[in-house]
Amino acid sequence: MSDYDLDIIRLAHEGYCCSQIILLMALDLQGISNPGLVRAMNGLCHGVIGTSGPCGAYSGAACLIAYYSGKGSSSETAEERLSLMLTELGDWFREYATGRFGGTNCSNIVVGDTPDRSVCGALVAECYGRAMSILTENGIDPTALREND
Repeated sequence: MSDYDLDIIRLAHEGYCCSQIILLMALDLQGISNPGLVRAMNGLCHGVIGTSGPCGAYSGAACLIAYYSGKGSSSETAEERLSLMLTELGDWFREYATGRFGGTNCSNIVVGDTPDRSVCGALVAECYGRAMSILTENGIDPTALREND
């Protein structure tokens, strides 16, 4: 059990989906709230278009990396390593999900249209943990706010 499994369970019971949970935990680390961002992450839930799209935990983790390192205003630039970090996450997820579930789409992971909380919760924890590791390995402090935040 990871340090954040209880947070994942609590947020899932509050009705948040995989992609929202990942960003909510990041916002919590920074001690801030951003309801608009959390609402936007709802668009990535359950494979975007039913379960035929990419896993929401994976797309949420990609958004997490971009949240910390992407361009957010006209006065900022994205971290030069953003593309490399997203590639690293994608390579890891393809290997992990294909080996465990037979593919990377939500439909490979979820049986039917209803996510299995135990399967999806564990996957959210894996994706969140991997994204945070990638960030810290690249010198990005997930607790720090950027200048314009």
